[in-house]
Amino acid sequence: MSTQNLLITTTDFVPGYKVAEILGVCRGSTIRARNIGRDIMAGLKNIVGGEIEEYTKLLATSREQAMQRMTDDAIRLGADAVINVRFMTSSVMQGAAEMLAYGTAVKLQKTE
Repeated sequence: MSTQNLLITTTDFVPGYKVAEILGVCRGSTIRARNIGRDIMAGLKNIVGGEIEEYTKLLATSREQAMQRMTDDAIRLGADAVINVRFMTSSVMQGAAEMLAYGTAVKLQKTE
């Protein structure tokens, strides 16, 4: 199955379908570290206020990579969909954080 055919949702159901089989938890994560260039820009932004775009971009990239790895895990399990998708982040060490995407890999069956 390609990632284009895999349905990903934050809900615990898919309208018009029932969960025929729960395949298990699928997950993907990445750990990213800040760099000195971003830290300098963030420090300046912290003084004047406003969005710290460098960190926004870093987190967006992290979310996309974690979600792709979760999707790959779901495909490995043979899923049609991933329901109840959630994101979590945690500090691993000073200057580095993990982004985790997880959900329930399922097989769907069309309802009549």
